[in-house]
Amino acid sequence: MIPYEQNPKAILLLADGRKFEGYAIGKAGITTGEICFNTGMTGYQEIFTDPSYAGQIITMTNAHIGNYGAASNENQSRKVQINGLIVKNFSEFFSRKLATNSLQDFLEENGVVGISNIDTRALVRHIRSKGAMNCIISSTEMDEHKLKGLLQQVPSMDGCELASAVSTPESYYAGDPNAPFKVAVMDYGCKQNILDSLAARGCYMKVFPARSEFEAVQAWNPDGYFLSNGPGDPASMDYAIETSKKIMASGKAVFGICLGHQLLALAEGMQTEKLKYGHRGINHPVLNVNTGLGEITSQNHGFGVVRSSIESFESEVQASHINLNDHSVEGLKWLNKPVFSVQYHPESSPGPFDSRYLFDEFVQLIASLSNKEAAVSV
Repeated sequence: MIPYEQNPKAILLLADGRKFEGYAIGKAGITTGEICFNTGMTGYQEIFTDPSYAGQIITMTNAHIGNYGAASNENQSRKVQINGLIVKNFSEFFSRKLATNSLQDFLEENGVVGISNIDTRALVRHIRSKGAMNCIISSTEMDEHKLKGLLQQVPSMDGCELASAVSTPESYYAGDPNAPFKVAVMDYGCKQNILDSLAARGCYMKVFPARSEFEAVQAWNPDGYFLSNGPGDPASMDYAIETSKKIMASGKAVFGICLGHQLLALAEGMQTEKLKYGHRGINHPVLNVNTGLGEITSQNHGFGVVRSSIESFESEVQASHINLNDHSVEGLKWLNKPVFSVQYHPESSPGPFDSRYLFDEFVQLIASLSNKEAAVSV
């Protein structure tokens, strides 16, 4: 663990005036964003590189962060996506053979400003009580009046469109060109392990930028469509909602995850809402309504589908999965279309493998509609 007294001091200010003092980690500087927390005990590198965290400063609730270093092959996107990092105990020393560098070096190389030696239990209890809000971390400016002025300029995540900023700028291909199924992936902030999970099940993918027109996607003649995870407020994405309507009307198999799930709901006419502090971690219990079985899931979202808004569509859409902590909607299944979606992350990385069967169901759905043989379940 870094000897804290050798590091510059740092300060964390929340929008409601709450202040925490600690020590600098990562790059020296100032950063702002919406504060949130993740309860996962492992997988911090995958979390930091998940595009769904764009615009956010992440608090890790596990007491020790950095002790297994960072590995070059564990990123879930092409860069670190978080705006900042808050931890209790931070270690720049690591003991994993597969690690290629320390987390301190990893954060510095990626320009991440962070703060350590924070009472993260007190901070998380405050967020759960007051709700998600903007915050600022500084290790170069200690004048609170100046920091508060900077913090006031930070836009709210509510109504913020971020998916097009993290999406691929150009289309690209993933998987084996000789695979039996072609899947068009709408990239709103897609994680690498989603592509890996689909490729392992016989899918050749073309990944499209978030703002791609449906006609351009359809021209590739895919067997199915996948709508990815991503950051920001789904209700602000009119372009993606319109594309989702056309995708659902195509008659092809459709699978949405996280932001993709929310976009499909909005395209059907349902509503979404900003959650008080969101769901972020790798141990969230979810009930599969159809099987009656529980799943331990990996989650990362600050918005969700309004459960009461599904009632008007009960003859067309079923709430297929329910969160066992707060009974929020975790999945939707269309009864008259080959479309389904989940709020959580079945690809995990990090997280358990309980929900990876959903990728099998997607491929089997594609196979049944295209009269092709599905790949063996992974």
